Amino acid sequence: MSSRPDAYTYTVVLERDTEAGGFVAICPALPGVVTEGETIEEAREMARDAIRGYLESLQKDGLAIPTEDEPIVSPIRVELTHL
Repeated sequence: MSSRPDAYTYTVVLERDTEAGGFVAICPALPGVVTEGETIEEAREMARDAIRGYLESLQKDGLAIPTEDEPIVSPIRVELTHL
């Protein structure tokens, strides 16, 4: 068993929580990894901790750690006609 740490990179989507305040962080490549923080920095750190816990759980159970394909970011413009 290797003693060197492996590093993984995942995309995290941060959204403002307009009701409770702060930010929600979601990792689309890892189902169920959703967390939040009062600031963007806190939400990112909480996401890092949640991802680490998720990966450690997979590792403990002998399951493969998923990799993330290069995310495709594609903004979409939508126009509305004024009524």
